[in-house]
Amino acid sequence: MQVASMHFKERAHVKLHDERLQFNLKKMQGKFVAKRRESLVELDDFEGTRDSAKEIRNRALENLDVWLELFERNAKARGATVLFAETPDDVNALVLEIAARHAVKKIIKSKSMVSEESALDHAIEAAGMKVVETDLGEYILQINNYEPPSHIIGPALHKSKEEVADLFSKTHGTPVKTDIAELCLEARGVLRSHYLTADMGISGGNFFVAETGSVVLVTNEGNATLTTTLPRVHVAISGIEKIVPTLEDTATLMRLLPRSSTGQSISNYVDILTGIKGAGEFHGAEHMYFIIVDSGRTAVLASELREALRCIRCGACMNHCPVYQNVGGHSYGWVYPGPIGSILTPMYVGLENAQDLPAASTMCNQCGVVCPVRIPLPDLQRKLREMAFEHGLRPWYEHAALSIWSWFSQRPALYGFGTAIAVRALKWMGGCDGLIHKLPIGAGWTDERDFPAPEGKTFRELYKKRTAT
Repeated sequence: MQVASMHFKERAHVKLHDERLQFNLKKMQGKFVAKRRESLVELDDFEGTRDSAKEIRNRALENLDVWLELFERNAKARGATVLFAETPDDVNALVLEIAARHAVKKIIKSKSMVSEESALDHAIEAAGMKVVETDLGEYILQINNYEPPSHIIGPALHKSKEEVADLFSKTHGTPVKTDIAELCLEARGVLRSHYLTADMGISGGNFFVAETGSVVLVTNEGNATLTTTLPRVHVAISGIEKIVPTLEDTATLMRLLPRSSTGQSISNYVDILTGIKGAGEFHGAEHMYFIIVDSGRTAVLASELREALRCIRCGACMNHCPVYQNVGGHSYGWVYPGPIGSILTPMYVGLENAQDLPAASTMCNQCGVVCPVRIPLPDLQRKLREMAFEHGLRPWYEHAALSIWSWFSQRPALYGFGTAIAVRALKWMGGCDGLIHKLPIGAGWTDERDFPAPEGKTFRELYKKRTAT
């Protein structure tokens, strides 16, 4: 997927003025939030489960090489082939090599964010093969000229029912339908023939289980089950950080993953796929491959930001993020949007290409509060901001402003005098309604919203008045 994260500010500005997108975003705001809150009540000890999940993910990351070797050994023992890809290009090369080995002509795919990193679909088509996305959201985006996903759980959440209806009618040559169930039925009818005629199925992997050499797939549509069991070749692709030590650990994580993502106690389908089809078995792949991807992950593991690798891709952070809710996923310019994307994207594609993403945060910590594996997302965003500043990536005027602020803050009397003048000026600018509509030296604060004016007194003055009473 082409990186456009360096254009975050411009893209966000455009999305804020996209009336159709804003309407669609408002419809989805809170949709998953309320369901998540309701589903958590079912857990006897939610906070204790989060602690256990954090410990599981830390244990896997701290001894990642050991768990990777164990996974490889157990997967091979069950007839699978384990391959390692260092870069996105390596992922594509390995898939094409497997396809050539098995004379593959058609490939079906269930949702895989790692394959988005490498633009795998484009590589497959360039090699002369047909590829069909089977996740409903991904299928919608594919037939819409490979529009990028805007959410890691619901790739097409930014689209309305009416937009999908028009797209299906245009692509399938059918009458426009307005009922969601009818649209799903139409997609199912189109995709069914591809399931039955595909030579290879490609999936992602929510977890790779070291204990058994299995891949765990969590879906609501059943498409992953058909994609991985009907074709004779199955390729599962995921990052090295998706290793989980045991099936028991997976069960703990599964108590949190569906609840945090869609507010379900359990997803409609959970597939645990281990090895190739055995003698006498009707379903299952005859050839199974695992492609385990680095693509910058070991660098994150060795950095101060390693806690980000605990992520189980539930999407809760973006569901609750006020920034994501207003600008949508496409503003972030790469595979991973929202708070977790503001950390992973700079680390995977280079901070110089995504330096504005860590700053796209109110630091409200909604993301950190809801993260099921307790990733301190605002702290990691702050570290990236510091790195960008230290490496000289931020504009000169930010350096100048901070230098001026530093100089004044070391002179308390002068700082107090200056802030007293500033708050009174801001109160005057607020006028009768107490809102600053335009702030000349801080246009970024007032271009899209009104800035509440202070009441005309500094913190010191307010504190002194309070203690005096």
